[in-house]
Amino acid sequence: MGNLSGKIALVTGAGQGVGQGIAWALAAEGASVAVVGRTGSKLEATCAEIARRGGMAFAVECDVKQLDSLERCVARVVERFGRINILVNNAQEVPLGPLNGVSEAALQAGWESGPLATFRLMRLCYPHLKGDGCIINLASTAAFRWDASNYSAYAAVKEAIRALSRGAACEWAKDGIRTNVILPHAKSPALKGWIESRPEEAAAFIATIPQQRIGDCEDDIGRVVAQLCSDASSYVNGQSIAVDGGQAYLG
Repeated sequence: MGNLSGKIALVTGAGQGVGQGIAWALAAEGASVAVVGRTGSKLEATCAEIARRGGMAFAVECDVKQLDSLERCVARVVERFGRINILVNNAQEVPLGPLNGVSEAALQAGWESGPLATFRLMRLCYPHLKGDGCIINLASTAAFRWDASNYSAYAAVKEAIRALSRGAACEWAKDGIRTNVILPHAKSPALKGWIESRPEEAAAFIATIPQQRIGDCEDDIGRVVAQLCSDASSYVNGQSIAVDGGQAYLG
């Protein structure tokens, strides 16, 4: 029996990368996982691996930028499992580039897929999380870079998620809901492609990480999420935790 046996988890952006790693790690601890994302084939692959390992998963196609899609998603998960104990807001479109280079459309997409989707899903799931709920939202250490060039738009949407998370932690703790944030470095498909295409730049970046490596999506990131959702972390609430090998100092 795992630490999360009997729990129902909803994970967005779970078709690949960090979201997939989190879904696998939660399932490994006994949770049944609603694997949520835009691409059905990717979601089914995540579910198939969970099933191969003996776990239970359910694929739900959803566009997190659309309120009606989020509403249908939550309704389907509750219809299937009867409740939701864990919500992981991972999906995010990333607006990168200089201020004069980032388009308004890219920033809008970053806002809609990040803080707005997080805000909406937290509120939609709130009635089901009451009493024994845990929310994990994903942010970024981009806001802590000494040189914010090319990263300020991304940092802005991620910092908004941290602010919303702190509000939920303070307002909903009395309802039995804990809310925390992780700020991960993980070898997602996008980051892996960047490392392969720009090896010198990547090497310089990795050199700034005290542990000298990028985290694994499941073993390094997913397991931290599973721990935060377990009873062993029942007094951890309202925190932002960098899961980045020691690179960022949140102070």
